[in-house]
Amino acid sequence: MWVYLLECADKTLYCGWTTNIDKRIESHNLGLASKYTRARLPVTLVYKEKLDNKRLAMKREYALKQLSRKEKLELVRQFKLSM
Repeated sequence: MWVYLLECADKTLYCGWTTNIDKRIESHNLGLASKYTRARLPVTLVYKEKLDNKRLAMKREYALKQLSRKEKLELVRQFKLSM
């Protein structure tokens, strides 16, 4: 399972979870994954985190959604530094 953050064309951030990160990003960019991202294409993956199961992924997604934009951007910055 994966939790991820996307940066949309309008610079907003979108958070979700999936079992197949590559397929999910492709679906987003084809306009098939989410009503929110469909109107803000293209999207770019800026953060991903692997988790052991669906329950943990959903809990982490919720936690990420509670972060402020500033906190999310700091998470993205740290992720880019670790790559």
